[in-house]
Amino acid sequence: MSIIDGKLLRKILAGVYYNLDNHKQELNSLNVFPVPDGDTGTNMSLTLKSALNNLNQTQSEDIGEIAKAFSNGSLMGARGNSGVITSQILRGFSQGIGENKSIDVIVLKDIMVSAYKVAYKAVMQPTEGTILTVIRGAGEFAQANYEKYTDVVEFFKDILKEASRVLDTTPDLLPVLKQAGVVDAGGRGLVVMLEGALNHDNLTNYKDEASSISQKTEPSHQSEVQGDIKFGYCTEFLIESKDGDYLNYRNKISNLGDCLLVVGGEGLIKTHIHTNNPGKVLEEALKLGQLKDIKIDNMRIQHSHIVMGPEADKYLDPYNNPDETKDYGFISISTGDGFEKLFKELEVDQVISGGQTMNPSTETILEAVNKINAKDIFILPNNGNIILAAEQAKELSDKNLHVLKSKTVPQGVVALLSFDETKSPEENFEEMTGALESVRTAQVTFSVRDTELDGFKIKKNDIIGLEGGKIIAAGKKLNKTTLELLEKVVDDQTGLLTVYYGSEVEDKMVNELERKLQRVYKDIDVEFIRGGQPLYYYIISIE
Repeated sequence: MSIIDGKLLRKILAGVYYNLDNHKQELNSLNVFPVPDGDTGTNMSLTLKSALNNLNQTQSEDIGEIAKAFSNGSLMGARGNSGVITSQILRGFSQGIGENKSIDVIVLKDIMVSAYKVAYKAVMQPTEGTILTVIRGAGEFAQANYEKYTDVVEFFKDILKEASRVLDTTPDLLPVLKQAGVVDAGGRGLVVMLEGALNHDNLTNYKDEASSISQKTEPSHQSEVQGDIKFGYCTEFLIESKDGDYLNYRNKISNLGDCLLVVGGEGLIKTHIHTNNPGKVLEEALKLGQLKDIKIDNMRIQHSHIVMGPEADKYLDPYNNPDETKDYGFISISTGDGFEKLFKELEVDQVISGGQTMNPSTETILEAVNKINAKDIFILPNNGNIILAAEQAKELSDKNLHVLKSKTVPQGVVALLSFDETKSPEENFEEMTGALESVRTAQVTFSVRDTELDGFKIKKNDIIGLEGGKIIAAGKKLNKTTLELLEKVVDDQTGLLTVYYGSEVEDKMVNELERKLQRVYKDIDVEFIRGGQPLYYYIISIE
């Protein structure tokens, strides 16, 4: 085969998603630590699902438009570090196609080179032994060897072989992978994606899968007849515009309704707004380019039942105070009713449900941003796997966003407590960032598999205690293992222990641990707060 056209490219991209989704549990199991939050496969699958959903909303057979639609969908749906990097790889894939009308050997080479360069550029401090290493190996092979090929499929087969070879080297580049006896999960995910592209015809029912998901993650904007709906028409569409000033456009239509979302990227501008004048919105949009995928729903006369699922609020709620602009706003990400209550008490405007196994997408973060009418907005990811998605949201938003690199909920709490409304955004960002280092976080969960790691022989369902990226304690009993963990991490500088207990811990276990800690650490303040988090029995703040 000498070229790939648009019709075939659609099938290939469907195969990419379907194969990844079939292997997501395998990828999840490659998590270095045997904790129940291995979610690389889930994040990559959801990212690609969003990409395919977006692709299925356009009927174009132009390979450039197909690639842009797939890339834009992944950009907005990106979840977790693996999902964000995947979206950047696909962004490079789209840029590599350029103005070409088909993919031959030379264009495939350009795609692979662009994919790895864009992905590396997106990460401030690239780590070798990860998905980045695998895509770079594939791209460098393509660049060095493309002149040897005339058949695009044979060329792609050898690119895949090289990616697989590089994947096998990841344990030599990251000692923690070798210690755990696994290859990098994200790198394996990339190989699975390439395998799906190559073998798309052999993936049974992939066409049915692709069509069945085309609309399912998009909410149907049906609202209740009862009550006073201020803006009655839910209006959504895409603008094809390479050079349009979408920020100026957003400002022009902002007074025409609420629940506004305008995001630009790769030649498309996505608009969502609740308005009483959809015609005026479309008129402004036409000044930027052609419109497509227009959908206008009259929420006043539609079915009275809201069919939007658990994320309804993010579309239907107006800004917290649409008529009043305040100086500062805050977004915090956490899982558990106790943590949500805590952050609300700390005057956080939007608490996004997410964390281990449930990383919110870039689009979800942007929608939270657009609900806050503030001059400066601070985002606390509270999970190392959400930081990149938050930073990607910052790049896509026209608002003044400040992403703090909080990797745990305790870090998010101390950052908020250090905020001073009398200081400038820059001063607050510096002080809040400094506060992150004032707290350490210990976590207690269970093992999802047998393993030997950090000097421990661990069996499936054993209790494990972690701190600073290492397993510190392991055992059969919850509170005993927790005490062993704290014995190793509490030092002479410790003045406060805050134990956030999860949804699966019985009250008698919590009370027992509280009594023991107060007896053992008489000179340290000990507090117990319900976090309500799943999977992790205890999350402990050490200050």
